[in-house]
Amino acid sequence: MTTEAIRVEDFYEPAVFRRIKDLADTKETPFVVIDTETVGRHYDQLVGQFPFARIHYAVKANPAEELITLLRDRGANFDIASIYELDKVMNLGVAAERCIFGNTIKKARDIRAFYERGVRMFATDSEADLRNIAKAAPGSRVYVRILTEGTHTADWPLSRKFGCQTDMALDLMILARDLGLEPYGVSFHVGSQQRDIGAWDAAIGKVKIMFERLREEVGIELKMINLGGGFPANYIAKTNDLETYASEIIRFLKEDFGEELPEIILEPGRSLIANAGVLVSEVVLISRKSRTALQRWVFTDVGKFSGLIETLDEAIKYPIYTEKKGEVEEVVIAGPTCDSADIMYENYKYGLPLNLAIGDRLYWFSTGAYTTSYSAVEFNGFPPLKSYYI
Repeated sequence: MTTEAIRVEDFYEPAVFRRIKDLADTKETPFVVIDTETVGRHYDQLVGQFPFARIHYAVKANPAEELITLLRDRGANFDIASIYELDKVMNLGVAAERCIFGNTIKKARDIRAFYERGVRMFATDSEADLRNIAKAAPGSRVYVRILTEGTHTADWPLSRKFGCQTDMALDLMILARDLGLEPYGVSFHVGSQQRDIGAWDAAIGKVKIMFERLREEVGIELKMINLGGGFPANYIAKTNDLETYASEIIRFLKEDFGEELPEIILEPGRSLIANAGVLVSEVVLISRKSRTALQRWVFTDVGKFSGLIETLDEAIKYPIYTEKKGEVEEVVIAGPTCDSADIMYENYKYGLPLNLAIGDRLYWFSTGAYTTSYSAVEFNGFPPLKSYYI
């Protein structure tokens, strides 16, 4: 149970939180406030730790124009998941050569649209998709996504839906060449909010074998490794800092590839945006389910359908701060909708003050990523989660 009070200074610089709070005090809940200066600082830190890498921001993490513009001006590239994201970033003046189509599940007509707009790099993990790329985007560079083993140590695993086994990836590279495409590289994703840095070691080892086999057996020279995302944000469970991740990952790369590294791509989303955001909600109701119940139910005006879908299976445990102080008691925290799935935390015991009252505000820390973009349009009539950028 989280009995220790969440401390603001463990998550935000005091001046940053004051900025966020000053705006929050003028707005009606629920909403998220995102400090763009923090996003810029996180981007600069990533560039500093991986100066040789091309950084493609995963737009799906938060597609706000304010963030795309900020990262565009800082020189970032973009990992695009759909034609709609491409429309958005290109309408904001991002050139096609700064975009890659990173989704392995795509319509042939969308591949054609990307190609016609100038995008020349596509992810794939299946023969059918590869043949679509060859027809709709002839001569393009392709990189094959492989399955990785980081599932059990990532808070938000990704590996089952995307990627293919190594032997199939090798076949796809050869087929890509035969179809007139350029087999350019390999990608993987060790899972979002990955705590085990060793997950990158295992994946890079697989990639090394692929590079060698393709060169020696069929004369294909791969040029790029896309390491995906997975760098963590600062939630309740602590992680290593970015510097530790970077130094270990660079060590793994150099152990396998020596000093002359292939082109490296990173696709950060959560690690750039999450800690820049604070989601603010109001307590709607506090109740107990029986006269002898030992825990309160705290219902808040934000839930799984208004931005907190990553509480599914209690995977992401957001730090929750309240200005009320004093003795705490276990609570179940649930959202406002008429859906029994709209319970954020029931098994993991959050402790909130006994004097918490209806109308009090809860501040959900590290909520800049995957909140606005996951928010439902009109479930139970509730509008999408509002966002403010300061």
